[in-house]
Amino acid sequence: MKRNFRRRHATGFTMMEVLIVMTIIAILAALSVGGLMFVKEKQKNSKAEIQIGLIAKGIQDYELDNGDFPGDENAGGSNGTNESNMLFQALYYDGYESLESGDESATIYLADLDPGNDTQQWIEGSGSSAEIVDPWKNEYRYRRGTSAMNPDFDIWSSGKDGETAGNGTDDKDKDDITNY
Repeated sequence: MKRNFRRRHATGFTMMEVLIVMTIIAILAALSVGGLMFVKEKQKNSKAEIQIGLIAKGIQDYELDNGDFPGDENAGGSNGTNESNMLFQALYYDGYESLESGDESATIYLADLDPGNDTQQWIEGSGSSAEIVDPWKNEYRYRRGTSAMNPDFDIWSSGKDGETAGNGTDDKDKDDITNY
């Protein structure tokens, strides 16, 4: 009686199988990282929208109490720069200083701007020189008067690229987050 003996091959993975698995893992990792970056940008956009809504509400409350919006008639010019500090002072710091000095009739229009409790992470600097910044650490833009797109005021973030023309139609404005 003849017996058939088969020769057993060593068990394990071939080099080709290992390379295929490594390639698949690399592709999945790249997709995950890309997806996370997209989600983080989406979160920053949402955060900026919420912050713009809070600032706009504070500005409207300020106008109700004072009869006018913060800043000069043509505050911010056409691109709204260098007004972030003025907004911080009008919406938070002036009221805070007045309350500290004993004036109980003073009003803080946006308590979330408190640098000591900056859960939104939107305050750069301290004291009277602080600025309100968007999630990309660019100052929020503000304008009012004849250069504003809205009848009352405009508040916006220049977005990830940090550039804005402020008219809503320029290529620089494609990632802006606005109230207009």
